[in-house]
Amino acid sequence: MLVVDGLTCRFGSKAAVDDASFSVERGSFVGVIGRSGAGKSTLLRMLNRLAEPSQGRILFEGVDVTALQGRELRQWRARSAMIFQQFNLIGRLDVLTNVLMGRLSEVPSWRSLAQMWPEQDRALAISALDQFDMASYAAQRADQLSGGQQQRVAIARALVQQPDIVLADEPIASLDPRNTKIVMDALLRINKHFGITVLCNLHSLDLARGYCDRLIGMASGRVVFDGAPAALTDQIARELYDLEADEVLGAAPHVPHGVPAPALAGVAVA
Repeated sequence: MLVVDGLTCRFGSKAAVDDASFSVERGSFVGVIGRSGAGKSTLLRMLNRLAEPSQGRILFEGVDVTALQGRELRQWRARSAMIFQQFNLIGRLDVLTNVLMGRLSEVPSWRSLAQMWPEQDRALAISALDQFDMASYAAQRADQLSGGQQQRVAIARALVQQPDIVLADEPIASLDPRNTKIVMDALLRINKHFGITVLCNLHSLDLARGYCDRLIGMASGRVVFDGAPAALTDQIARELYDLEADEVLGAAPHVPHGVPAPALAGVAVA
């Protein structure tokens, strides 16, 4: 279980996240929603320790994540894989190498620098790409892919980290509707077929209601809603999103009941 206890992050006098507290059960798909500037990205970055909390604690299975340093912190960042809005791929490198970067915490640095990846890691990366219909692009430069394809590569990179949690920070913000569905289905597949906990920042309320088991609503850095999607009424949503309410309220997308996926050889889910 992930426990967030009184988590706060201040930049000067402004609290980007203010006294956030909640817990997340293993295997959940949680949507973090709210208007732009609500603190969603800062919250996820603190969970991965890319942003440092000003106060409060993050606990995972009894371990105080906020106290980790050095190798233990690097291991936590591998266990809590980040997926970013802008993909964070190395454009000049091929797709396979980008996915293999997810194994950096498990191989000696000289192997990665010399591009001498262990065969089992290469097989794992190809298998992850195959999950998202990207194996045929393994030798292609990452900067030659579409945005949706790049995000699927980024998800494959996260998967080969063999994480306990995937933290997706607005993963579909720059994508068209077709690629939005492809990427959200990919995250749902990770969650349902491998039992990996997913926390996903989403601006779209319709997507959050369609894909997530639970919603955490943020406003001005504070958690103001925490519950099932069905409990988030349009009235609450309008209070949560304020002037952006009309933008985020609309028809929910169709989400399939089951997302078929072949087994990913070598990926062990704790």
